[in-house]
Amino acid sequence: MSLTDILSPSDIAAALRDCQAPDSFSPKKFFQISGMSKKSSSQLKEIFRILDNDQSGYIEEDELKYFLQRFECGARVLTTSETKTFLAAADHDGDGKIGAEGIDLFRCRTRLPGVCCNDV
Repeated sequence: MSLTDILSPSDIAAALRDCQAPDSFSPKKFFQISGMSKKSSSQLKEIFRILDNDQSGYIEEDELKYFLQRFECGARVLTTSETKTFLAAADHDGDGKIGAEGIDLFRCRTRLPGVCCNDV
């Protein structure tokens, strides 16, 4: 399975265009533009498995900086500050890595006001 089996290629392209400049990446905005914020927990877990490059069950800081490149080979690397901000937003237990539940929790945090995470 690939990301384009779950997310629209045009939505992925739009999300990547939105954050081309260094320090312009916003996880919340990326999740919304790419369509990830509208996906079910099971779909997010599948996306997580695809993004977990070493298949450790976690996305660590070293993997997270290459987050955009998992969507498109030529995409830029996240800056140190972008990586740390993203990690802090999705690392719900403070262990320095993101588990699949962290991505799901982050998705819930990025929902529009009035939309319940369990509605999907």
